[in-house]
Amino acid sequence: MRGSSSTPSSSDGTTRSWIIAGAAVAAATAAYAVVSRRRSARFRSRVVGIIPARFASSRFPGKPLVPILGKPMIQRTWERAKLANKLDQLVVATDDKKIAACCSDFGANVIMTSETCRNGTERCTEALQKLTKKFDIVVNIQGDEPLIEPEIIDGVVMALQAAPDAVFSTAVTSLKPEDTSDPNRVKCVVDNHGYAIYFSRGLIPYNKSGKVNPHFPYLLHLGIQSYDTKFLKIYPELPPTPLQLEEDLEQLKVLENGYKMKVIKVDHEAHGVDTPQDVEKIERFMRERNLS
Repeated sequence: MRGSSSTPSSSDGTTRSWIIAGAAVAAATAAYAVVSRRRSARFRSRVVGIIPARFASSRFPGKPLVPILGKPMIQRTWERAKLANKLDQLVVATDDKKIAACCSDFGANVIMTSETCRNGTERCTEALQKLTKKFDIVVNIQGDEPLIEPEIIDGVVMALQAAPDAVFSTAVTSLKPEDTSDPNRVKCVVDNHGYAIYFSRGLIPYNKSGKVNPHFPYLLHLGIQSYDTKFLKIYPELPPTPLQLEEDLEQLKVLENGYKMKVIKVDHEAHGVDTPQDVEKIERFMRERNLS
């Protein structure tokens, strides 16, 4: 009620004191955050990138091996990920011998994992246990984003290093209007501090008119995500959660169990390959931009 003559002067003094105290608290918090980021960066300095790849996809069997302008999709993902600056090591984790042979042919490091892994995160967990070196952060790089930008890989790593209260980080970009009703395009909402609130295959937020708001900045979740390795080791032991099972989204198990997830917003032309029809779309996109 600033500027109101009915506000007592004592109240003004109290308000001013609160603002000054608040500024001091904010400054102290900012200083602590800087120290925390530095400390966190030291503790989370060793980073491995893992590309989980399985043959038996229900929607698109053999997807990692599908050729995209002459190269297997898994190879294109590998080549893009190799350009990231924050990865100390990069491996492909698979349960399929054909995928392993393909990856070996183009020079990738491969770790064989079991067929019982229920999702990419569990495959990353098993692969991590088989690595001889110790790491602080694991980056789960989705093999069906063959045009993933290396800067995004570096971005999710730095986000987790700068957020010691988070165990997980991921990336979002602007949702295209034509993807609002596509359940394969996962949507996300975040709080004012950049932490995830919820993920859904449906449109979120959903207003009471039941229509897409052309002025609202809807967010599309990109599949890349990074984890603190201490958390990743306990993740498989966490029982499946109701929201995770209903949406079939593994990141919801993280949120439902009370863990924090840092989200970065990036400007990225997302081209995930979920169905055979998506291959034609991404090849057309690459030809238009002379991407080989």
